[in-house]
Amino acid sequence: MEPKDDNISAMCKPSVGEAGRTGDWRDATPVIDQTKCIAAVKNRPACYLCWLYCPEGVVEAGVPVKINLEYCKGCGVCAEECPSKAITMVMHEENGK
Repeated sequence: MEPKDDNISAMCKPSVGEAGRTGDWRDATPVIDQTKCIAAVKNRPACYLCWLYCPEGVVEAGVPVKINLEYCKGCGVCAEECPSKAITMVMHEENGK
């Protein structure tokens, strides 16, 4: 048996697509206003709190920031964490109502 390393702790990193394409699960879609997004306004890597806090790992930390809607579940964490309020959650209307 190998000796245990007490300096190692359990870590988890979300993996896009573990549950398949889950984008159709959401009731709301995140929409990014690039005129408010800090990375887009500065035209360089900056902020990325949406990327950091996304529990599904579907935010691409680039310029401009993008969200993979095929896997986004619409939880709204990105919108809540965005300091410039560049992300808004747009609710879906149900068909036939």
